[in-house]
Amino acid sequence: MSRRDRRNGHATETPRARRIREAIGREEVLRARASGPRQAAGANPPRRRRWKRIVLGLLAVVLLSSCTGGWLLWQRVSAFNDAVSSAGSLSSALFFPLMGSERVNVAMYGYGGPGHHGGTYLADSIIILSIDPQTDTTTMIPIPRDLWVQGLPQLPENAKINEAFAIGYVHGGVAEAGRAATEVLATVTGLPIEHWLAIDFTGFKAMVDTVGGVTVDNPVAFSYTWSEDKYFAAIWDGGSFEAGRISLDGEAALDYARNRYTSVSAESSDFARSVRQQRVLAALRGKMGGGGLGSLGPGLALMDALKGQMSTDLSAIDLYLLSGHLGADRRIELAEGVILEATSNSIGQYILVVIGRASGSDYAPLQAYLQAELARPLPSPSPTGSAAP
Repeated sequence: MSRRDRRNGHATETPRARRIREAIGREEVLRARASGPRQAAGANPPRRRRWKRIVLGLLAVVLLSSCTGGWLLWQRVSAFNDAVSSAGSLSSALFFPLMGSERVNVAMYGYGGPGHHGGTYLADSIIILSIDPQTDTTTMIPIPRDLWVQGLPQLPENAKINEAFAIGYVHGGVAEAGRAATEVLATVTGLPIEHWLAIDFTGFKAMVDTVGGVTVDNPVAFSYTWSEDKYFAAIWDGGSFEAGRISLDGEAALDYARNRYTSVSAESSDFARSVRQQRVLAALRGKMGGGGLGSLGPGLALMDALKGQMSTDLSAIDLYLLSGHLGADRRIELAEGVILEATSNSIGQYILVVIGRASGSDYAPLQAYLQAELARPLPSPSPTGSAAP
């Protein structure tokens, strides 16, 4: 073989080399076919991988937002609790009792407060909310502020029951006022009352304004004045309320709930005032919603409005539970001629005393009356709706 042929032999593929190359090629093709489906099944197309990352990212954002929002919400509730309550923000005195079998009684006080001139810390309204967990109904018991109390250490010189709040305030501020007044109220009525809340006039107006006002059904039109002298002279310079459905802002709602110097004799009493107060409270409850997320917004707004105007020994959790029972299913009136009678004390003040008492400090007839009335079944129960989860 010449040198040229040898050079061409390196460039020209021999039959044996070609067969080896073709065999290797076929083996690679078979190997690719065998491994191809497994790789396709295990791999994620680029589009699918991208969507998975997006979904996981969105879930992470939602979870983080929920945790952050929940924390911020709790911070707001906790701050409100610290501003108005002597109870811990994580505590609840009503949760289990409201799921039990015994009545839960809470005292509610309305008073003038620092912005009101005259009788600043006298209890202008006193109401017992008596909740029956078994029937999920609420009985409202308004207590006349002129009810005469004697023989109790909290009122050593004897006094009207509304003075217990003011005397307690002198000794220890609003917290002592609520505690002392509730202790007197429990002794006089014989009801176990362990908790209380108090709202001043500014707070009451703020509540109504915060929910955008309330609408109530007013059965009787009347005019009014704030002066006793003008009342006897029939000078109605305070304003008036028409009969029918009327809309009230905070100022008007307070006037409607408080006044007892009116042009209609039936509206000129503590008993009539308590009925009007109940109408406003029921309307407030309706504006707050029936609990759950629907009442979250109004509830937060009310918390902001009541800071500095409300005091209680219940936690914010308990106030939420109690809010579902502001609309009463029944009222128990301590009416004159039935259980109370009007008279005067030694300095000529108008007072109400218990009928059938054996002495000035005998409240047994009143206690028996309340027990009998509470034991009566409701004529046609219409539950207010449980606030407990």
